[in-house]
Formats: sequence, structure tokens, C-alpha cells
Amino acid sequence: MPRSTKKQLRATWLQVHKWIGLALAILIIPISLTGSALVWHDWLDAQIEPQRHASYGEATMPPSAYAASAKRVIAADERIASIRFDAESGPVVVTATRQLPAGSSGRPERTNVWLNPTNAVVIDKASASSGLVQVMHVLHGSLMVPGWGRTIVGWVGVFMFLSCLTGLWLWWPLTGSFRSGLKWKRRKTVNANLHYFSGFWILIPLAMLSLTGAWISFPKVFGAFESRPAPSANDRARAMRAMPLETPALTADRAVAAAKPHATGRLASIGWPTDQNAEWKIGFSREGGPAEVVVPDATGEAKAPKPPQPETLARTMRRWHDGTGMGPVWQIAIFLGGIIPALLSITGIIIWWRARKPRQKARDYERLVATAP
Repeated sequence: MPRSTKKQLRATWLQVHKWIGLALAILIIPISLTGSALVWHDWLDAQIEPQRHASYGEATMPPSAYAASAKRVIAADERIASIRFDAESGPVVVTATRQLPAGSSGRPERTNVWLNPTNAVVIDKASASSGLVQVMHVLHGSLMVPGWGRTIVGWVGVFMFLSCLTGLWLWWPLTGSFRSGLKWKRRKTVNANLHYFSGFWILIPLAMLSLTGAWISFPKVFGAFESRPAPSANDRARAMRAMPLETPALTADRAVAAAKPHATGRLASIGWPTDQNAEWKIGFSREGGPAEVVVPDATGEAKAPKPPQPETLARTMRRWHDGTGMGPVWQIAIFLGGIIPALLSITGIIIWWRARKPRQKARDYERLVATAP
């Protein structure tokens, strides 16, 4: 490609790269920093709320005992929705939900109650949407903007991916070998060298995080690549508004007893029947993924769990994005992939601001010459 053509393309990509960075900097920084912190969200939550992650012993009491203990501390209009059992002797967590007012949209309010697994004594209680870690999840996933927040974050991911591609073009040396691009002193200022150098080394993790973030935000768009269709936004919204039955025919103890013949491991969770699906969902641990035994509330006749299903592409994208089960090296790369974009945004703004001064002086000089007698 002729040198003049390369310069023209470089100038075009520079404008695209610059304005993506400037326009989205205020969004990229909080999304990136919260994403970095959430790589180790369990550890972070354990530092903030250690009582929720301590080891208390094995859960030996019947499920009804945990449900009864939780009912004593939740509001009268809240209903038990689920019980989760920790695999490492941590607290039993009971989740309760409250009916939305008529005509309201969104998801119902949820309350979590942490119980000592050995005696069902209440350890802690809090709204499911409260706490620093949960706030960071909401900020990272939707910028705390109701309705359109997830879509905004998805488009930020799309433009960040485009910024990675344009950044690679701008990093690539116009003259000289590939190795010359790896040098530290490519520019006159530390700020510019920091932008070039860090941008290149984080390029692949950042492009991956941007693409997977867009994938998570637009499941219906990327659902075309799935063997199983992704649920629609309306289906997800409807499922979130499901309310546990106020007086189910079975008790939690009877539902678990009915499911026990199909157990594949320890009891992991109990899901209450709802007004949308009157079935108990009893989860057991299993190699290759949890096993869910369905027990219809009306009959109590348990259905054998389905065999382990292959991981969906959407689940793979989410694990790549948040580092779940990916090992410490991957998690460190994701952590840096969140810190460095914030650094790139700041250094990019400084580069743009410093470049404005000589351009402004040149315009002032041209204006002075044009108006001179």
C-alpha cells in the first residue's frame, strides 16, 4: 500500500479512535473499574461481610426449619422463594420476595437471610440489591439506568471493540518493523508512550471483554449462534416477576423427600413453586453441572433430572467475561483489562487536550492574518 494511502487511512482511523474514546470516556471508566473489582467479587464480599462467608458447619436441619427461621425476620408480605446450601459449610441463604404493586414493572424486591446451618439462627439479613458488591454489579451491567442501561452498556462494548481495532492500526508502525512498535519511547511524552505501550499489551484481553460484554447485553442478537434459542426480553421480565405460591400443597420437606430418590449428590438448592410454574425445583450437586429434580406441587411425583447439557455459548461468553472457573492467569488478565481502559481513557484525553493548544494557536494566527489590514 502506498505511504500516502496509509497516512490517509491512519488519519481516518485516528478520528474514529479519538472520538470513540472522548465520547465514551465517562462511561468506560466506571464500567471498566467495576469490572476489574468484580473479577474477585466473592473475595471482595467476604472482606466486607465476613459473617456471610464464614464456616459454621454442616447443614443438618430440615429445610422447613430454615424457612421458619427466615419467616420470623422477613416482612409479613414477603414469601420464601428459595433456599441455597453452601458446599463448604457456609451459611444457608433463604431468599424471600415481595409482590410488586399492581401496574408496576421491573423485578420484585428480594431479601436475603443468612442462617447458621447447624441451628438455623439468623446471622444476617439484607436486601438483595444492597451492599457495595451488588451496587458494582448493577453499575457494571446497566450503569444503574433503569430500562435502557443494559443496552447502553452493550453499545459501549461494541464501540470499545471497534476502538481496539482502530487502536491496533494506529499502534502499528508506519515505517520500520513490527519490533519497532514495541519500543517505549515512540513519542516525546511519557503520557503518549504510556497510551501506546499499555494499549498494545492489553489489546487482546480488552477486545475479548468488549465482545463478550456486548454478547451478554444483547442475548437475542447473538442468539442466532446458539443451538438453543435465547429467551426473549419479555420472557426474562415475566420470569423475574414470578411470585412464590402463598400456600403450596407440599411443604419443602416433603418436596425434598420426593426428590431424594433422584439425588445425584448433596442438596444444593430448593426453589418454591410460583404462580407461573407450580413446581418445586430441587437442586443436587453433580459432576458436569447441577442436577434439578422437578416435583409438581399438585402431585408430588418427582421427575428424574435431565442429563448434563453442553454449556451454551452464552454461558461460555459470560465465563470468559467474568473469569468464573478460568484460573488465576485469566482472572489477572481480565483485572488488567478493566484497569488499563480507564488509564487509556485518561491518557487519551490528555493527548487530545495537549494537541488542541497548537491547533488553536494556528487557528488564531490564521484569523489574525485574515483580518489584518
